[in-house]
Amino acid sequence: MRRYAEGAGCVKNETAARAILGVVAEPSPPPAYWLTRFMMLRLLGLAYACAFLVAAFQIRPLVGAHGLTPAAPLFNELAQRVGGRWPAFLRWPSVFWLDGSDGFLVGIAWAGVVLSLVLLAGYANAILLFVLWFLYMSFLPAGQDWYGFGWEIQLCETGFLAAFLCPLLDPRPFPARPPPVPVVWLFRWLIFRIMLGAGLIKVRGDSCWRDLTCLRFHYETQPVPGPLSRMFHFLPNPVHTLGALFNHLVELVAPAFAFCPRPWRHAAGFLFVAFQGFLILSGNLSFLNYLTIVPALACFDDSLWRRILPARLCAAADRAAAGAQRSRPQSVATILVVSVVALLSIDPIANLFSTRQVMNTSFTRLHLVNTYGAFGSVGRERAEIVFQGSSDEELTGASVWKEYEFKCKPGDPRRRPCLMSPYHYRLDWLMWFAAMGTPDEYPWTLHLAWKLLQNDRDTLSLIASDPFPDTPPRWVRASLYRYRFAPPGTGVWWTREYLRPWLPPLRADDPQFLELLEASGWKD
Repeated sequence: MRRYAEGAGCVKNETAARAILGVVAEPSPPPAYWLTRFMMLRLLGLAYACAFLVAAFQIRPLVGAHGLTPAAPLFNELAQRVGGRWPAFLRWPSVFWLDGSDGFLVGIAWAGVVLSLVLLAGYANAILLFVLWFLYMSFLPAGQDWYGFGWEIQLCETGFLAAFLCPLLDPRPFPARPPPVPVVWLFRWLIFRIMLGAGLIKVRGDSCWRDLTCLRFHYETQPVPGPLSRMFHFLPNPVHTLGALFNHLVELVAPAFAFCPRPWRHAAGFLFVAFQGFLILSGNLSFLNYLTIVPALACFDDSLWRRILPARLCAAADRAAAGAQRSRPQSVATILVVSVVALLSIDPIANLFSTRQVMNTSFTRLHLVNTYGAFGSVGRERAEIVFQGSSDEELTGASVWKEYEFKCKPGDPRRRPCLMSPYHYRLDWLMWFAAMGTPDEYPWTLHLAWKLLQNDRDTLSLIASDPFPDTPPRWVRASLYRYRFAPPGTGVWWTREYLRPWLPPLRADDPQFLELLEASGWKD
């Protein structure tokens, strides 16, 4: 007797029949990971494709020769600091030490997009994955603050480990080499650190996580709210309390079960994936949640995938498994990567147990074994910087100011929060941080004002609308507002309250402004 998984047609399980007939069950075969590898690499391809696509469209206006924070002067400064470009390359590995021109920056980004699509289509080997890893890692030093988010180093670590899941050359979706089980365990170690690091930084960092009230504020004050964030914000407080408890269950309890036998491991995997799905619905965290699901899938083995994947995929995995042969070089590589990860895990482990825990930090130049975390503190109020321009020759109390609307961050109270994830508008995210600081802490905002005064085409590509399409404004300023979600049914999405000036009115011929720009090397 055989029981087939509903809708899949590729599970052959005689356990139930043997139990009914009183036959002693045979020992379960060891877990297999052919389908697990297939799913992990496809999802990694999606994350890489989104990441490189962001670079393709945004890297030039952000760090190009005439970008907001050009990378070339930084590279020159780093080379001078350490005595040459080669020593600098060893300190900050990047392909852009060869060529930092705009064309090369954009070209590498599009090359990454193409290779990511190859991976997404189902074709992967170690060479492809190492190339993707190094190309993306190259953007981190060039990207400066724009690439300072935790998911950048998480993509590097995930991409590096993925290279050891595959044969060196065979790119087929189901190659003749089986997935190395120790590497699957390294992915479980990764999701363990991601989840536990996020949970510990929360309970250590903000009392509202301990008293279970953080979610009363989080949906409104998170970096870039999504279309459903307002709905979550206005849920009853008991629901927010349950949500905080669920957060602690997933991040503080479930990680320990990632290393347990199959039922417990699968349960932990379900919690991880469900939690990331909830975060995708409730906010805009770029490709972070999709990327985090990749190591979470390592909690599942093929016994689960056979219940939900099409029969043809299961059959292809079976054919590959039937002819599988282990490779001595792959075994040696597996031993080496396990040894390296074990050695490099010393600092992340110490950080997890430290009372001064830091989050989203690399301990190596190659970003191989990092520490992670998110929302160690939650803001109680939301402040937003609103850039405005005026065409008036001289400013008076009656001067007309027009607002610049950004791609995704809150601006016009009537505009519905956008759906961004898994894409990423880097300027919008940095504006969220800038609103909690001053122009001195975020000097690129002055360069942004200068670019708006010039109607710079590249910079305006980062913004949703240009209120001065024909003639540049005479003045640009930035004001700080407090934003709150408007209750549903009021006709607007936000209410806002003016707080204070954030940047004073600036004009292109202001001598002090020009002097500051020249001192920073920003005056084009």
